[in-house]
Amino acid sequence: IDRLMRDGVLLGFTARLRSEAARGAVRAIVSVELRSADMRAVIAALRRMPDVGRVHSTNGRWDLVAEIDTATLASLDATLTAIRALKAVANSETSILLSELK
Repeated sequence: IDRLMRDGVLLGFTARLRSEAARGAVRAIVSVELRSADMRAVIAALRRMPDVGRVHSTNGRWDLVAEIDTATLASLDATLTAIRALKAVANSETSILLSELK
């Protein structure tokens, strides 16, 4: 490998993990209802939270849906507490993902 790198045959490496290995032990979906139209500030705050992954806008009762991927139930609880503490958040509902069914 060193020779191939030195000779420019290999330009770099990428580690590819099975999807289960790349995820935390606790995954959840959080639906969020906003009090106001201040969606940008909430999205910005969610993006700063390390355990929050993708954030989706949606229609119906909920304004946003966020994916949470974290190591423990305690860290999930801390993330949910931080989300609920945002001024524009009126209500939320969390579903912990148990098993992936294909």
